[in-house]
Amino acid sequence: MAGYVSGAGGANGGPRVVAIANQKGGVGKTTTAINLGTALAAVGERVLVLDLDSQGNASTGLGIDTESRFKTSFDVLAGKASILDTVLKTAVPGVFVVPANSDLVGIDSALAGDQSRPFKLRDAVTALVGQQRARPNDTQFSYVLIDCPPSLNVLTLNAMTAAHAVIVPVQCEFFALEGISQLKDSIEQIRATLNPRLEIQGVVLTMHDARTSLSREVADNVRAFFGPKVYDTVIPRNTRVAEAPSHGKPILLYDYDCAGSQAYIRLATEIIERERRYKAA
Repeated sequence: MAGYVSGAGGANGGPRVVAIANQKGGVGKTTTAINLGTALAAVGERVLVLDLDSQGNASTGLGIDTESRFKTSFDVLAGKASILDTVLKTAVPGVFVVPANSDLVGIDSALAGDQSRPFKLRDAVTALVGQQRARPNDTQFSYVLIDCPPSLNVLTLNAMTAAHAVIVPVQCEFFALEGISQLKDSIEQIRATLNPRLEIQGVVLTMHDARTSLSREVADNVRAFFGPKVYDTVIPRNTRVAEAPSHGKPILLYDYDCAGSQAYIRLATEIIERERRYKAA
């Protein structure tokens, strides 16, 4: 279970691994993973989106139909396939995906009694780093974005144990802060016991409606709770963003000029700037 260092944050040539997590559903985790990956690819990064949700929405949103998911993230976690064995190209240049399907529902049973089960994904990423190093002329991933399920289960535990950082999407609606302190405590516990380098890279406010006092109040509360960890960019509630996944496209390809697309471009710029500061520190 050797550690690895990211290309963004270290010298070993591996990818920067970022988990996108919040145990609440419907907060924009998958939308953030897909569109952040697309925006990063647009500035020259090679991005792997790793789908860890049994609903497989990140895979669908990147245009991967269910019949094409011969090997999935379940196979990676179960030790039946490497990450490179499962990677599929998407319609987005520079973005690849490890798909998921309903097989992930059975991951607890598949790993029952395995003392190393929190480290399955970390070990798979370590193997990926070794494979990339051995094949310097092949595509090198600079980012791995992990789309986590809406719960703090063994899948999210694996994601956070493998990750260098976590991005937390928070929906600008009532009860938005419900469970956030629990998530923060879980991140601290994982850092203390399984992954000492884990950090909250940032918190992104999603589905923001500037016309409502509720959205403004939630945004203020989240900023008070997380302080400078909250990105300046907020993702607006936008019909085009909601439509894009049904067409198997990120919003940046579906409607580049809409407010949602432009917000994700600004968010990617902020994230890259934070990564540069992290690397320089």
